[in-house]
Amino acid sequence: MKEMPILRLKPKANARALRHGFPWVYANEAVTDRRTKGLVPGTLAVLEDGERRPLGLVTVNPKSKIIGRVLDRDPEAQIDKAWFARRISKALDMRERLYHTPFYRLIHAESDGFPGLVIDRFGQTCVIQPNAAWVELRLDLLTEVLAEVVGVNCVIKNASGRARSLEGLDDQNAVLLGSLPSAPVPVEMNGATYMADLTGGQKTGLFFDQRPNHAFTAGLSNGARVLDVFSHVGGFALAALAGGATHATSVDGSAAALALAQQGAEQSGLTDRFETRQGDAFDVLEALAQEGAQFDVVICDPPAFAPSKPALEKGLRAYERVARLAAPLVAEGGYLGLCSCSHAAELSLFRNASARGIGRAGRRGQIIHTGFAGPDHPLMPQLAESGYLKSVFFRL
Repeated sequence: MKEMPILRLKPKANARALRHGFPWVYANEAVTDRRTKGLVPGTLAVLEDGERRPLGLVTVNPKSKIIGRVLDRDPEAQIDKAWFARRISKALDMRERLYHTPFYRLIHAESDGFPGLVIDRFGQTCVIQPNAAWVELRLDLLTEVLAEVVGVNCVIKNASGRARSLEGLDDQNAVLLGSLPSAPVPVEMNGATYMADLTGGQKTGLFFDQRPNHAFTAGLSNGARVLDVFSHVGGFALAALAGGATHATSVDGSAAALALAQQGAEQSGLTDRFETRQGDAFDVLEALAQEGAQFDVVICDPPAFAPSKPALEKGLRAYERVARLAAPLVAEGGYLGLCSCSHAAELSLFRNASARGIGRAGRRGQIIHTGFAGPDHPLMPQLAESGYLKSVFFRL
């Protein structure tokens, strides 16, 4: 067997964190000689500490700030079909215990032992986001294992992830197995039916991560008027209606997303209590205030305003603005749910920005609930980025 390349840490690099489970090696921590820089992105290498002791098997991308991603603690591990099958079986077993129907996140990247890989399952179809070069090189193997272990008959590659460009990968979507679904796929969650567009929708077609927060909102919504801002395909609004809301309005900038929300309302038998409003969320919030609109429950689930550390300050100001514009629309004694999917804005920073916005709107709130992603999005304790989603519910 030919000898593996070596990725060696600098003497002062933090080998202890890697020994304790941290999954990334940053470029400034590694010895990057000519040989290392010449490795093809996605190449496997043995990771060694400064004293040349092996720490595990990594995939190397010399073009990325994360030069090494730990694949296995065993430096002699074979990343073959059996390796993929073992890890996917383990992930599948947990999801099948958690969910009665096959609609969930099957692989949550590092947390499930697959750095840079996301797989969402929609019944007989898996939508994969291969956001790291090592996965891209092994798509055939991955597709084969998904068909054999999970039993799906369609695998779609979604190449829209922002991380792909950082890894030097293309943005070409592809069908790796079977044929594309001819229509949006209905997904039942929390008593409502959502329509997932697996080919043209955002991310993989649906945000499974908000499932428990949708459920919490449904519990608040019996007899309530509900406003769901940045609603995508109607996530919070449809759950609220299923929970007994008297009326719900979905606001989004995308006409296509709102059309899917409307379809979901039809499938759920909720159209008589549901309406949509297309437009820039900030503009619509301001317009609703001018109209004197009031709601018992308002939920705002914006895109990631702080996707990275350099964007943090600007992102926190945007979250504060959302809270400031949303708070006046909440009736006295009503509820305001604010969400963030920015891993750079950790919980206390996001919570403080939200509270500042509420205060600037002249309202006072008590926090009644803090929510996170569902258990199909497990959190890796050593990697804060794996727990990106947080939601804070206030009673105003």
